[in-house]
Amino acid sequence: MDEVGMRTIGFIGLGVMGAPMADNLVKAGFDVVGHTRRPDGADRLVAAGGRRAGSVAEAARGADAVITMLPDSPDVEAVVLGADGVLTHCDPGTLIIDMSTVRPQTARALAAAALDRGLESLDAPVSGGEQGAIDAVLSIMVGGTAEAFARARPIFEALGTTIVHVGPAGAGQLVKAANQLVVAGTIELVAEAIVLMEASGVDPALGLEVLGGGLAGSTVLARKGTAMRERRFKPGFRVDLHHKDLGIVLDAARTAAVTLPAGELVAQLMDAVRRSGNGHLDHGVLIRGVEHLSGRDKTAGGSAAAGGSATAGGGAAAGREDASGRVSASGWER
Repeated sequence: MDEVGMRTIGFIGLGVMGAPMADNLVKAGFDVVGHTRRPDGADRLVAAGGRRAGSVAEAARGADAVITMLPDSPDVEAVVLGADGVLTHCDPGTLIIDMSTVRPQTARALAAAALDRGLESLDAPVSGGEQGAIDAVLSIMVGGTAEAFARARPIFEALGTTIVHVGPAGAGQLVKAANQLVVAGTIELVAEAIVLMEASGVDPALGLEVLGGGLAGSTVLARKGTAMRERRFKPGFRVDLHHKDLGIVLDAARTAAVTLPAGELVAQLMDAVRRSGNGHLDHGVLIRGVEHLSGRDKTAGGSAAAGGSATAGGGAAAGREDASGRVSASGWER
């Protein structure tokens, strides 16, 4: 850390993803100062050996790097670019690292604003979900200059195992959009495979075991398949956030003048389960949409016990009760 001058890190956004990431930075020897809107949101970080910041300004001042992990572009714009934001309060030479998933345009605007103040920034969204954040095995796709990437590498190495500089400002977010496209499409196909096996009288547990060992095997299947089969939808990554990400995907496709037929379809399916009251649940709840379209809402496998009503339109109340551990109602951090 000394050779690149990265010792103190301001970390803003201690949600499902941000909290374990901040913990891992502490474990790696960084001095982490965390801020979140929730009054008790930094308790976990303090218990891990980090420090609590009462404001964005307090997290930014004196930090060698400031990391943001927030839900959407407006949140990042307010926290970083706002009148009382990170750029107003950070010291000269501070490296700004946004690890949220936002529009590529937002990343480029942040980079330009940082440059105007003589600072550098990186867009460095991640993939791997909550478990990947906990285990420090995230995939990190980074946009920005090669020099800034080199400065930030010790930080990234404390958080992930696949760390790639993919291009200039905004490139990290574009690659993350591609990631979210693939993940959503794969979850939908896993959901369809499970429902097909169930409806055909085949044990989906055995079916998924075989699929996982063949060409159909994937990280999505390994991490999501069992929970989807058992209709457990405690959020590792919420439908609301993936719906937002697919909006970024489709916007990027329009900008690039390309057609994404499967992407358009899965975005509609994600929107449908969200409108049915499942936005706060894990994106594996796409299986409810498949059940609904198949007229199998009330199958034994889709009972309410594991995550709310089995019907695609009636799961909101029970699902909220059962989805313990989800992000705070304010929705301010991931």
